Amino acid sequence: MKNRLLDPHVLLTLASLFWAGNMVMGRGLRHDLPPVGLSFWRWVVAFLCVLPLAWPHLRADGPKLRAAWKETVFLGVFGVGTYNMFSYIAVQYTTATSATLLNSFIPMVTMALAFLFLGKRLSRPEGLGVLVSMAGVLVLLGQGSLEALLVLRVNTGDLWMLAAVLVWSVYTVGLQWRPKGAHPMTLLAAFILVGLAVMAPAYAWEMAAGRHIALHPASVAGILYAGVFAAFLGFVCFNAGVAQVGASRASLFIHLQPVFAAILSALILNEVPSWYHYVGVVCVFGGILLAMQKRPP
Repeated sequence: MKNRLLDPHVLLTLASLFWAGNMVMGRGLRHDLPPVGLSFWRWVVAFLCVLPLAWPHLRADGPKLRAAWKETVFLGVFGVGTYNMFSYIAVQYTTATSATLLNSFIPMVTMALAFLFLGKRLSRPEGLGVLVSMAGVLVLLGQGSLEALLVLRVNTGDLWMLAAVLVWSVYTVGLQWRPKGAHPMTLLAAFILVGLAVMAPAYAWEMAAGRHIALHPASVAGILYAGVFAAFLGFVCFNAGVAQVGASRASLFIHLQPVFAAILSALILNEVPSWYHYVGVVCVFGGILLAMQKRPP
């Protein structure tokens, strides 16, 4: 049972589930949780979760982090400091469904960056899996209508989400250069500290502009969910999955986010799925299964 839970494909699926719920939560509480404030406090909660696990390894890993401080700062800025701010800003102006759909372009961007900077090429099953999975995303994006897809308009929130897509793709590829030999919890703690340092000035500016968190049970629960599940457990699962299967294949699981977002919207918001949701789900899962096929010897 433990081995099954630690399977990289299970870990990557869980990460997508946690992040899809995060998008739905951020959209639902957008009036009570300003984007930078939500991002900042979510990572404070995540840091409190990580610190007890990272502390025993701090003395041994400290020299490794100092030796690779440029890589640590780079990954902290892109993985923690900017992606979450951009995605929370995005759902202030666009729906959670649109945000998760645009987020599904991450695999294509990641693979393009991996090819440009790492020289990694896709196998035939992986390439076919990308096409099938992307077809499912386009079905969801156009709501089953080619005309709707052709006249699709991009709003301010969509532009912020596209910026978040680029940032996360850079982080995913950049994990190839993470400090070697350091414990994963120590690495995550270091990334969080860098990210919080990046967010602090933006958070101060947001409060100076008059946007403050409205504290009530729902908003506190939202911050705790974002910190424990989306930030802490989501990053742990994703980083572990990337370490085992590589950036290109791991990024395919991002396509599961619009699937989970549609399911969560139906369960939480009582939205009834349409036929194109089911078609999109089948294509997304089919594409991932194709991409998971082993390369021939």
